[in-house]
Amino acid sequence: MRFLFKNILALILLFFLTTNSYAERIKDIANWSGIRENQLVGYGLVVGLNGTGDKDGTYLYQPIANMLSRMGITVNVRDLKGKVKNVAAVMVTAKLPTNVKPGTKIDVQVSSIGDAKSLQGGTLLLTPLLGPDGEVYALAQGPISIGGFIAAGRAAQTVKNHQNVGYIPEGAIVEKSVPVNLNTKSELQLLLQFPDITTAKNIAEKINEVFKSSIAKALDPSTISIIVPSNYRGNVVDFMAEVERIEVYTDVPARVVINERTGTVVIGSNVRISPVALAHGGLTITIKETPEVIQPPTLAPRGATTQSVPRTEIKAEEKQASLVEVKGSTVGELVRALNALGVTPKDLISILQALKTSGALKADLVLM
Repeated sequence: MRFLFKNILALILLFFLTTNSYAERIKDIANWSGIRENQLVGYGLVVGLNGTGDKDGTYLYQPIANMLSRMGITVNVRDLKGKVKNVAAVMVTAKLPTNVKPGTKIDVQVSSIGDAKSLQGGTLLLTPLLGPDGEVYALAQGPISIGGFIAAGRAAQTVKNHQNVGYIPEGAIVEKSVPVNLNTKSELQLLLQFPDITTAKNIAEKINEVFKSSIAKALDPSTISIIVPSNYRGNVVDFMAEVERIEVYTDVPARVVINERTGTVVIGSNVRISPVALAHGGLTITIKETPEVIQPPTLAPRGATTQSVPRTEIKAEEKQASLVEVKGSTVGELVRALNALGVTPKDLISILQALKTSGALKADLVLM
C-alpha cells in the first residue's frame, strides 16, 4: 500500500512540476451565456413488469383508468385495486439542449416514485415531457434499460445495480425547440466554469490580442463581456467558434482536496508549506479474548458444573516517530518531504489537517 501511494505521489509530482499555468482552450473552461441545457420532466407509467410493480396504487389507478378511457375502454378505478402488479408509476426526466430541432432524439431517465421492486423488463408508455413553462417539448416512450438484474428465491436474492432507476437511450423525440438566434447578437458573454479573477483577465487580454481590438472585458471573476466585431455581424457563430479555439493560461487557487471516505488527496500546483518540524506516529492496541473452559474434578461435590473463565490479553504497540523538517516551495519539494515520512493516505490526511490548523499550510483545505 505504501509503495503504491509513493507511486501516486510521484505521478502528481511529474504532472505539476512543468509549470504553474496551463494553456487551455476557452471552449474547455467557459460556456456561452444563453446556450445551455433545459430540464424537462414528466409523469409516466411503466408496464410489462414481472410482478415487481407498485403495490400501493393510490396515485396509479386513476392514471391507468384515464389512459384506458382515451383508448375507448371504460374501467372503474375501484376494479383496478390489487390487479396491476405489473405497472409502476415513474418520473421521466431529460435534458434538452438549446437549438435542437424537432424530430431529434434525446436520452431520458426513468425513476420509480412508488414501492415498485424493480423496473427490469418494463416499457415506458408515451409520456409528455414538460418544461418549466408547462409546454410540451418532447415525447418519451420505449423499453427501459437498468444495466443489471434481480434474481430471488424463497430465502435469498441477488441484485446487481440499482433496480428502480433506468435509462432509455434516444427514448424521447423533440417536439418543440428552444431557439436562440445567435447571428443577431452584437454582444456576447462568456461564463467561466470555475470563477477566477486572474483567469478572466487572461481570457479578455488574449481575445483582444487575437482580434487586435479591445472587444473583450472581464466584468467579474466569472463573466467576460465580448463585443462582436463589425466584420462578424450577421455571422456570429463563426466568431464564437474562433473564440473557443483560443488557448489561454489559467490560474487556480492553492487548494488541497481531501476525500476521507476513499483516502484520496489532490494537491494543487500552487500549494506551499512554511518550514515546520513534524513528528507522526501511531499507537496500536490489540485486545484478544481467549475464554478457558474448566471442567469440574472427578470427585467434585454434587452440583458442580463446567465453568468458562475469561482470559484477556492486551498488547499496546507505539510506533517510533522522530521530528522531520517539512517545507515546500514547490509541489515537488512537498511530495518529497511527505515521502520521507513514509505516510499512508490516511496518515497524510491527518498531517495536512494538522498543518492547516497550525497555519503552515498555505492553501484552502477542502473536505469532500
